[in-house]
Amino acid sequence: MREWEEEPPLIIDRGDGRYLIDTDGKRYYDGVSSIWVNIHGHRVPALDRALRTQLQKIAHSTLLGLSNVPSIELAKQLIQIAPSGLQKVFYSDNGSSAMEIAIKIAYQFWQQQTPKLRKKKKFLSFDMAYHGDSLGTVSLSGISLFHETYKPLLFKTFKAAPPYCYRCPLQMSYPSCRLACIEPIEVTLREHHHEIAALVIEPMIQGVGGMITSPTGYLRQIRELCTRYDVLMIADEVATGFGRTGKMFACDHENVTPDLMAVSKGLTGGYMPLAATLATQRIYDGFLGRYDEFKTFFHGHSYTGNPLGCAVALANLEQFKRTRLLQRLPGKARALHVALKRLKPLAHVGQVRQLGLMVGIELIKDKRTKAPYRIEDRIGHCVTMEARRRGLIIRPIGNILVLMPPLAATTHELKAIVEVARSAIQAVTGKSSRTLRVHREGRASTE
Repeated sequence: MREWEEEPPLIIDRGDGRYLIDTDGKRYYDGVSSIWVNIHGHRVPALDRALRTQLQKIAHSTLLGLSNVPSIELAKQLIQIAPSGLQKVFYSDNGSSAMEIAIKIAYQFWQQQTPKLRKKKKFLSFDMAYHGDSLGTVSLSGISLFHETYKPLLFKTFKAAPPYCYRCPLQMSYPSCRLACIEPIEVTLREHHHEIAALVIEPMIQGVGGMITSPTGYLRQIRELCTRYDVLMIADEVATGFGRTGKMFACDHENVTPDLMAVSKGLTGGYMPLAATLATQRIYDGFLGRYDEFKTFFHGHSYTGNPLGCAVALANLEQFKRTRLLQRLPGKARALHVALKRLKPLAHVGQVRQLGLMVGIELIKDKRTKAPYRIEDRIGHCVTMEARRRGLIIRPIGNILVLMPPLAATTHELKAIVEVARSAIQAVTGKSSRTLRVHREGRASTE
């Protein structure tokens, strides 16, 4: 908070397409889609119109004992576009809540089975994972910088190493490794499946953990292991859903259907808070019974299925169809890939990781040894502030820069965003140690 007070935040006044405009009228590329939520840009006429039209009917009514038209229509469309087999929709209002719901459903599902299966009370998740900031989701996450403080409040989980190929804990290389990192996961499942309710994964790419991309076949093998050992698979598609990875959902890359899937962020195109947890028919059937069996999933939110959010989410999905956005994404991803090649020769860029329009740029102190910058160097922050001065809004994850522009960005805009990021990296990492320190403390320009 001291840094926040010493370096006041940029105040955004309005948006225009892929640009943010501050209170002084300066324009910036929205390089992280207003924290990974914006899809089609700002002030999209069709989405604006959907909100105004719904406001003429009703802003909100509860789903507790009632329903509303937009929530029904949206649930039907979500099932149509989701991985095959996901049949039921439970609404909430943010990604953490959607994941918390998935955790509770998975746990309760097994508690309503035979006595032998009621031992399945634990979870298997990944180091460096991020699933939200509520206590249940923090228990599943693996980022100590964020969550160590709350450790006494958390439930224990089994942990697996992520497929971090750049810094492989097994000291192996892909593809010659033949996905050796899967083996410890299978060992855990083989030895403990009788007590594990679910495996929780960010499919294809771990976002907040550092944009760690999974090698081909990894997700498919995880699904096969969960099936083999009768452990539910929870896919956290909060960040990866709605086209971010080049497919509607990350699970689509390997034709995987999880038992439970959480979505949010891009669900409304970046307009309204809304989330959903999707489930298979098997999961749904596990909550059916006589009234006196009390198999009900006792969970609800005041704004569950909010009509405004559902209405704009419907408009968001229609915009996907009207603009043929999914069909155009592979070409954009290729153009972005070509532009990103200009970053790889930079002395302090260790690896550039990309999946669709999700990009992580790992900044390192020494390219030969892969030695990272110290966290107190705030190198990611320094580059971010330099990029802002050059007209680009991005955010770092420690030493890793994240680029995640709106999917509607043109190839020209994508190239421009990469070029600004490249120049900002060069400007900051090319400085002497003293100049970098002064830059970090905000007492010098970066000219």
